[in-house]
Amino acid sequence: MAYNLLKGKKGIIFGALDERSIAWRTALKCHEEGAELVLTNAPVALRMGEINKLAEAVNAPLIGADVTNMDDLKKLFEESMKHFGSGIDFILHSIGMSLNMRKGKSYTEIDYEWNKKTLDISAMSLHRVLRTAWDLDALNEGASVVALTYIAAHRSFPDYNEMADAKALLESVTRSFGYYYGVKKKVRINTVSQSPTRTTAGSGVKGFDGFISYAEKMSPLGNASSDDCAGYCATLFSDLTRMVTMQNLFHDGGFSYTGVTEAVINQMEK
Repeated sequence: MAYNLLKGKKGIIFGALDERSIAWRTALKCHEEGAELVLTNAPVALRMGEINKLAEAVNAPLIGADVTNMDDLKKLFEESMKHFGSGIDFILHSIGMSLNMRKGKSYTEIDYEWNKKTLDISAMSLHRVLRTAWDLDALNEGASVVALTYIAAHRSFPDYNEMADAKALLESVTRSFGYYYGVKKKVRINTVSQSPTRTTAGSGVKGFDGFISYAEKMSPLGNASSDDCAGYCATLFSDLTRMVTMQNLFHDGGFSYTGVTEAVINQMEK
């Protein structure tokens, strides 16, 4: 069901990879709610071709951008504003990549040069995006920025590896830049801490299948799906949440505040 929450709004969606990704589902939801979109991802991701189907479905241009390259980001925002004929009302940052996890390095033996790239791509990319928008005055008054995070930024999840550090940094950037942008233009910046979700990226985490089953048992409402998260992001982009900023918002079926459940106890006692 659509509510026209984003009628007349214009936004950029970072990170849609395939039909399972949260960014993909969020783009579809925002389009359904009346928004105009620009889609962006790294040039290598665009060459995979999947995102072309999404671009056609939501009638959005594709603009490649390396989020570690300020020139690419400047071009992205300039071309987006030209396409929209105005400033930007919302941004979804759905970007994360761990070289150490890809290479099978445990947290106690991470390669520090790879770690720098992980932090740059997964966390400081948000600062670069916000800095570029700030310098170009690209965001409209009261705009909304959402970045996707995970509870491993707050609690120990061994197999989440260096991405836990990246998400902690991402949330810190959200709070710090959120202050300045709030004062300047009433722009809201928040993170959404989503349930473990069967995306291409999520499935690359060691032991993911076991953990998603555990989280389902630990969450009173069960795990939130990609489509659930897309709907939540749409509300954060809307005018209904104009006074919410600098927050880490848990969207996890209650997992984050549940100590233990009967389902978990029963499983342990078997």
